[in-house]
Amino acid sequence: MPWNLNGTYLESCNCDVVCPCTTSGLTAPADHERCQVTLAFHVDSGNVDGVDVSDRSVAVFIDAPRVMAEGGWQVALYLDGGADDGQADALGRVFSGQAGGPMAALTPLIGEVLGVERVPIDYRDDGRHHAARVGDAIDIEIVDQVAPQLGEDGPVMTLTGMFHPANSTLTIARSTRATGDGVYGRSWDFAGGNGHAAPFTWST
Repeated sequence: MPWNLNGTYLESCNCDVVCPCTTSGLTAPADHERCQVTLAFHVDSGNVDGVDVSDRSVAVFIDAPRVMAEGGWQVALYLDGGADDGQADALGRVFSGQAGGPMAALTPLIGEVLGVERVPIDYRDDGRHHAARVGDAIDIEIVDQVAPQLGEDGPVMTLTGMFHPANSTLTIARSTRATGDGVYGRSWDFAGGNGHAAPFTWST
């Protein structure tokens, strides 16, 4: 099944800035007892086996052991409520890893799928500010970080050479808003915690 997606992504987790999971290829312990992370994606343009999925969004919530490489992840997938049945099916196959591609590299680590839902997803990407609201469950805003010595207009700090499904280069960001409410029995407020953002280009 040939497919291609281009867009942007953001991430928020409960680790401090910068997350040891990301910078160690998932092998270093998270800053807290569990690693809880949300990855949100907006597809600017995309086609999955002839289905146009442009201007659609997806979010993935992961609750993992402190060392993520150990596996046993609990995962929930949120699909754009504005997608029709064909688009939702196509996006579900790509972002679950069933269709191959970068997300397929993570599927051996998944121990339980908590659920798959179709909800409204409001995704915003505005310069150094990135935000996603996933139904009534998850609300995130992150801001890319700049070294204070370089001034407000200085270059965004980045991590390079990363093992990550979105991109090997990620911004270093901090959440200004990062809440979850009733996410399969979980609620949280991770404001001030770690974040990342990047463009992504995937294809098979």
